Amino acid sequence: MQISMPFSLSLLLSLVFFSFSLSYAASDPTYQSLLQCLSQSIPSQNASAILFSNTNPSYASVLQAYIRNARFNTSTTPKPAIIITPTEESHVSAAVNCSQKVGFHLKVRSGGHDYEGLSYVFGQPFFILDMFNLRSISVDISDESAWVQAGATLGELYYNIWESSNVHGFPAGLCPTVGVGGHLSGAGYGTLIRKYGLASDHIVDARIVDVNGKILDREGMGEELFWAIRGGGAASFGVVLAYKVKLVRVPETVTVFRVDNLLSDNANTTDIAYKWQSVAATTDNNLFMRMILQPATRNRRRTVRVSIRGLYLGDANSAVALLNRDLPELGLRRENCTETSWIGSVLWWTSIAVGTSPTALLDRNVNNADFLKRKSDYVQTPIPRTGLESLWQKLIEGNVGLACNSYGGRMDEISATETPFPHRAGNLYKIQYTVNWDEPGNVADLNFTSQARELHEFMTPFVSKNPRRAYFNYRDIDIGTAENWSYEEGKVYGESYFPGNYERLVDVKTAVDPENFFRNEQSIPPRT
Repeated sequence: MQISMPFSLSLLLSLVFFSFSLSYAASDPTYQSLLQCLSQSIPSQNASAILFSNTNPSYASVLQAYIRNARFNTSTTPKPAIIITPTEESHVSAAVNCSQKVGFHLKVRSGGHDYEGLSYVFGQPFFILDMFNLRSISVDISDESAWVQAGATLGELYYNIWESSNVHGFPAGLCPTVGVGGHLSGAGYGTLIRKYGLASDHIVDARIVDVNGKILDREGMGEELFWAIRGGGAASFGVVLAYKVKLVRVPETVTVFRVDNLLSDNANTTDIAYKWQSVAATTDNNLFMRMILQPATRNRRRTVRVSIRGLYLGDANSAVALLNRDLPELGLRRENCTETSWIGSVLWWTSIAVGTSPTALLDRNVNNADFLKRKSDYVQTPIPRTGLESLWQKLIEGNVGLACNSYGGRMDEISATETPFPHRAGNLYKIQYTVNWDEPGNVADLNFTSQARELHEFMTPFVSKNPRRAYFNYRDIDIGTAENWSYEEGKVYGESYFPGNYERLVDVKTAVDPENFFRNEQSIPPRT
C-alpha cells in the first residue's frame, strides 16, 4: 500500500530543509565573505539571489545543467564551493574582484562544451562564474552586425539572425547549444569556413572584464588584448561579456547533401576518400564538405562507412554539376540533395528535419551529456591509399570515428598571425577524433579513451609535425597540462594549439594578468 504524505507536512519539511540550507550557508565563512564583498557593489538581496552554495537546494541542478561531458559529472569530480550566476555585467566585475579578495579561483562557463570540463572543474578551491543568464542578442541588419552576450548559444544567435533576414548568416559552429563566449574566443568554425573563414575572423568589437574588474571595449582594452581574445581563449585574459560580430551574406537558396558508402559494398570507397582530401580543399569556395569515417556493421561483419556531407551556397543542379566535375567518384545525384534556406541548412546539420521551425534552435537541451573523448589533428598532405587501407583496418578494430573538415578557400587567404588561430594556408583538413559511450565507470572510461589515444598515435605519420598541431576548441589534456603555470609548461600545449603565436599570447598575458588569476589547466601563462 502506498502512503501519501499530507501536503501540509510536505510543505513543512520543504520549508525546514530550505531554512536549514540558508542557515548552513549563513554559517559558511566562504559564502559569507563572498556575499559581504559582493554586497558592497550589489544590493545584498540581489547578491544572494545569484549565489548557489553547495547547500542550496538548487545547487546540483544549476551545476549539472551545463555539464556537457558526463565524464565530469561523477561523485568524485571536484565541485565548486559556490556558483555565481550574474544577471548584469556589473555582477561579473564584482565577482572577479571578490573572488580574488576571498582567495578562490574563478572558472568561467558559457555553454559548458569544453571537452575536458575545464570551465567547471578544478583541482583547487574554486567558484564557477556561470554566464547563462547573460544571453541578450541585438541584430542590426542595416549595419550587418550583431552584439551577442557570452551566455547566448549559437542556436539563439542563428535564430535571431533568421528573424531579421533570410540572406544573412554567421560562420560559426554546427552545435546549437554551444555557448558563444567560449566558441568565439577559441576561433569557432562551421560550414561557411571556406567561404568566410572563422567566427573569430568576424569579431569587430568586444566587452571584457579585466583582472581589476574594469569593463573594457576594444578601444579600452587595446589592440593586443583584442587580438588575443579572438582565437586565443579569452579565459586566460579576463571574462568576455559580449562580442560584436559582422554578419555575412548567404543566398536565399542553399543545398545540403549526404552520400554514404560502405567499404564492403563499394570498391570505389577508398578512391572517394583519397580524392576527397585534395578536392575538398581546392574546389569552389561556395562548397564545404565534411568526410566522416567510422566503423560500421553490415551483415554481422565489421566494415567502414565513408560519409560525405556538404553545403553548397547555391542551387542543387549547380552543386551536382560541380561535384560531377571535381569529384565524379562520389556519384552525387540530384536526389541526394535538398534545397533549403541557410537557416534550414543549420537545422539539417544538427539532424533536425528541414522544414522544422527554427524555434528548435532555442532549445538549450540542458542536463544532457554523453560520456565522450575528443582529439584533433591537421592534415597537410593527402594520406596515400595504402595509409587509408591501414586506417580502415584500425577503425574496424575499435569504436572511434574521424570527422574530417575541409579547409582551403578563405582560410588560405588570411595570415596565420592575423588572429591567434594559426592553422590557415597549407592545411587540407582538420580531423576530429570522436568516441561516445553510455556506460559509467573507470573501466569503460579507460577502454574508450585508450582507443582514442591509440588511433591518434596510429595517425602520427599522416598528420602535421614539428609541432603536431591541434585545435584549441577541441580541448585535449593529453597534449599537456600546467601544474605551476610556467612558461615552459604552457609551451608544450601552447605551441600545438598556437604555433607561431604562443609567444605573443604570453606577452599579452604578462601585460594584462601578470599574477595569473585567470588560469586553467591549459591557459596561457605569464612570462614570469
